[in-house]
Amino acid sequence: MSDQTPGDGRPPKNGFDPLHRPRPERDAFGRPLSPRGRPEARSAAVPPARTRAGSAIDLTDERADEAQELHHLADETATDAQTYLNALTEVAAGSSPDSAIPVLLLAVSQILLGGARLGAITDVVPSERFEPDAGPDPDIDPLRTGLANLLDGLDEYADIVDPLTSGELIRGILSDDLADVAADLAHGLRHYRDGRVDEALWWWQFSYLSTWGVRATSALRVLQSMLGHLRLDVDTDTVADAEFEALNLD
Repeated sequence: MSDQTPGDGRPPKNGFDPLHRPRPERDAFGRPLSPRGRPEARSAAVPPARTRAGSAIDLTDERADEAQELHHLADETATDAQTYLNALTEVAAGSSPDSAIPVLLLAVSQILLGGARLGAITDVVPSERFEPDAGPDPDIDPLRTGLANLLDGLDEYADIVDPLTSGELIRGILSDDLADVAADLAHGLRHYRDGRVDEALWWWQFSYLSTWGVRATSALRVLQSMLGHLRLDVDTDTVADAEFEALNLD
């Protein structure tokens, strides 16, 4: 993988491939990365899980309870990730445009809850030094295009680089945010479904802190604002007519 990172830290809109995403020189915990992108860390790894059935996980040592909890977290995160992908696919298809904003709001809120669980635990370091090749991830561009078409006229918003270190305003694109989150989650699902639970947890946690958590948080703020305007910005004459009709029902 390349050691060069885009200026804004976000993947390109076209030709997006999570497997070839540039890596930063340091990970989300400030640790130096090895040449292949794995943090040279001190934290203990999750016991290896190489198969889904007949798992090779060692649960006989003193960290068995911790390992069980981490694998339970991986199962929950995988379920949340698939739920998010299913919701985005349904919305991007355009079959129910009237419910698109509420559905997206629920989907983003749910996945951020899962991300918060990942962020709250200590850093996860997998048993393998280098990330195994999970194969090509699903093509996210059709999903991105469908969302952009659905959100036409509402897609762009004002964002800031970092609320703590920079107040610089930049242009945000909601459909890109939602699709980028999907790409990160899908990459972790590849590891999870191949039985590499430790790799999936490491990827989901790292990418939550470095990319998809930030993008999902921005998307949530925009979606909540959209819903608020849709519900509250009602013409006063329309409100008056509705109140009159309500008061004069037979």
